[in-house]
Amino acid sequence: MDLNQTSGNHRWRGRLIKAGGGILLIFGTGLSVFTWKAFSPPSVNRLPLPKTLVSLESPEGQQLLNQSKSKQDFQPLSTHIETQKRPAYCGVASSVTVLNALGSKKQGYRPLTQDTFFDGQTQNIRSSYAVTFSGMTLDELAALLRSYNVKVEVYYASETTLNQFRTQAKANLTRSGDYIIVNYQRSVLGQGKSGHISPLAAYHEQSDRFLIEDVASYKYPPVWTSTENLWKAMNTTDLISKKTRGYLVVHQ
Repeated sequence: MDLNQTSGNHRWRGRLIKAGGGILLIFGTGLSVFTWKAFSPPSVNRLPLPKTLVSLESPEGQQLLNQSKSKQDFQPLSTHIETQKRPAYCGVASSVTVLNALGSKKQGYRPLTQDTFFDGQTQNIRSSYAVTFSGMTLDELAALLRSYNVKVEVYYASETTLNQFRTQAKANLTRSGDYIIVNYQRSVLGQGKSGHISPLAAYHEQSDRFLIEDVASYKYPPVWTSTENLWKAMNTTDLISKKTRGYLVVHQ
């Protein structure tokens, strides 16, 4: 073989190796950034609300709360509300909030945190790492809660009606000792496009609105949304489970 050709081959191989190394470096850097973001606490960046939503922090939002006759869950949830520590931890924060609200009445109860939520039994259902990178489905959320010896009823929006949801959720919010967690698509409410999980805190009869106690408080305040829009937001398909989203009723 010609020595010049051999030398040229070596140069091309060297360039290919360098190029491959560059691609790996870029891929590795991208993966590191993705991993860092998945585990990092979200930064506070309040986003604007559409006109269809009413912030609880506004005078109108406070008026709706004052007028509400179905707000038994508001105080315990507000006392124990958790802001999610990671971008995909909405289910974890909602679970910890509700479990602490239920457990606070028990003597000697030790409050949970988002760090202590994943014990050995919980990890076997859905690990903290799996949740960090891809969240959880409605069924997985129910199973995680049940591992803490509470009763959980699962309702898929496709298997309910708007009227059924309104009646059930309103009744729930007029009594203490049980809570509703909703799983919905934010974009239907005019917020960012992502699936989300948060508990309901109150219902306003005259305007037919529910108050979502949003656990992503770094992004959105608690908001009042119409029952119809909330049900539509739950009646959307979760791409992982291939089922519609919906809601849970959690009690002792």
